[in-house]
Amino acid sequence: MVDSGARLGHVAQHNATEGSPSPVDGATAARVNAAPQGSGGGSKSAGAGERGRSTRSRISKRSSRSRRAPVEPQDMHVAAALIIAHNRARRIAATVRAARAIPGVDLVLVVDDASSDNTQELARKAGAVVVRHSHFRGRTASMETGASVIAMRDEPGRTPRSILLLPGSMGHHAVGAAPLVAAVTEHVADLAIARAEGEPRVEGASSKAARRAVEKATGWTPEEPLAPVRCLTREALEAAMPLARGSGLEVGMILDVLHAGFTVTEVECPLGHVPRSSTEGGGAAKLQRYRDVMLAISTRRVRGTLSSIGRTPVDTPPGPVSEPDPIRASAPDTDPTEPATTDPQPKDDQ
Repeated sequence: MVDSGARLGHVAQHNATEGSPSPVDGATAARVNAAPQGSGGGSKSAGAGERGRSTRSRISKRSSRSRRAPVEPQDMHVAAALIIAHNRARRIAATVRAARAIPGVDLVLVVDDASSDNTQELARKAGAVVVRHSHFRGRTASMETGASVIAMRDEPGRTPRSILLLPGSMGHHAVGAAPLVAAVTEHVADLAIARAEGEPRVEGASSKAARRAVEKATGWTPEEPLAPVRCLTREALEAAMPLARGSGLEVGMILDVLHAGFTVTEVECPLGHVPRSSTEGGGAAKLQRYRDVMLAISTRRVRGTLSSIGRTPVDTPPGPVSEPDPIRASAPDTDPTEPATTDPQPKDDQ
């Protein structure tokens, strides 16, 4: 088996043309899981000391987790913010500053996907590490590049950083994603997805298709399966590799991590009125988005990921983060009954 650190390093060398990350050991193999829809609402931020105390009691009940509780001063920096940006000069500096203000985030990495404006310079001046593609590659390739660079910057002998995924257009609202970092680093879930506070869920065709696919596979119905703002462990990200292309990236990630046996939850976050990817664009964009989502679902159906995934409830340990009870997905034991579509691979979009 090829070491994941070496593989990620290779991806970074291939995709990035700028930046000089320090070498480091790779991350462990990834897994992922999901949380059922519940009445617990969203999580609220709490003091670092309170979170540290609750995490210690949590680890005793979930000893299978390898991540340590962030209770020591040197362990408080346990996450990296990964920002994908293409021609986002107007908001990139505010996004970087907001990401740096999130508790637990000690690294902000911006992948400039061949911007024609000064996104790169503004991000660097705001305090981010910047890697730039020489030509447009799309969100999926940019995310793989960023994950590779973060892996190389992780310190040997330390638990790999969790990764907070943020769009470059969020501006100061990015600080509202702080509850996602707390949910992952305190072991509430391996993948935490942001649900915009006070906003109705998206009911477009793409969101409905993604929602049905996750519900059919696990019995859990996510509110925002296509939400781009999310935080996950290195292991969960590895489980989702290779990432789905285009707008199918988010639902493909959920299905892959569930199939690998990890936990997923949704957390209500104060993100303001940041545009959600599933609502942007006109008719042509919506059609392309739907094709991307259906391609991701169909690909995983062919691979067997969408076979009936039984679920075993997992007790939610006490703590300050109010979350729906996560569920753990077991390996599939039946073949899917729906035929796969034969749509060609659409072009990845930003």
